[in-house]
Amino acid sequence: MSQGGIGVSVRAQPRARRAKVGGAATDGALRVAVTTAPEDGRATEAVAAALAEAFGVPKQAVELRQGATSRHKLFHIAGETARLENRLKELLA
Repeated sequence: MSQGGIGVSVRAQPRARRAKVGGAATDGALRVAVTTAPEDGRATEAVAAALAEAFGVPKQAVELRQGATSRHKLFHIAGETARLENRLKELLA
């Protein structure tokens, strides 16, 4: 895997009725809804897994950089930068 990647600002929504990745929050962050409750970091893990699936990368390519206990999180996704940026634009639309 290449050393490239992108930073993704996320607005997490734990305990959602349905899991979904997509859309932009009012602050421009990517919306990620997960059904998991925010207990013991499980919701953050679910958000990371949802991002990995949405971007088509292995779970190990998604790393939390900020916001372990916050709804506003910053993740780094490793991979081909151009492809990841294009996918992020699609998800934000």
